[in-house]
Amino acid sequence: MIRHVILRVLSKLLIPLIMLFALYVQFHGDYGPGGGFQAGVIFGAAIILYALMFGLEAAKRAFPPRVLEFLMAFGVLLYGGVGVAAILEGGNFLDYSVLSHDPVHGQHLGILFVELGVGITVASVMATLFFLFAGRGRADV
Repeated sequence: MIRHVILRVLSKLLIPLIMLFALYVQFHGDYGPGGGFQAGVIFGAAIILYALMFGLEAAKRAFPPRVLEFLMAFGVLLYGGVGVAAILEGGNFLDYSVLSHDPVHGQHLGILFVELGVGITVASVMATLFFLFAGRGRADV
């Protein structure tokens, strides 16, 4: 792998900031533009930048494919679990208002968990797809 010192140093500085911005977009999605999908894309882009700068194998050590597979399933289950919890509480599927004693609190809680599930799923799917396409044609993958 060719060593680009300036790019590596800059990416070491930027990747944590990109991930922090993804968390901001994730948890600010209730109040402004953003949410789970956008945060997942930003977080996935940070993982891809890491893989491009430090190599595919280093990225797979930092973000193991088995963990990404688990996170894909967990995000979908979290999204669906909010809907099932609403049904068990006597509401309709994804009727957030029944999730808490106060309908407004239930709305915030439901949106938070649904968007978190979407963000986790999108980030892990993006990273997994990148790993699969970047590793194509390699015998050691």
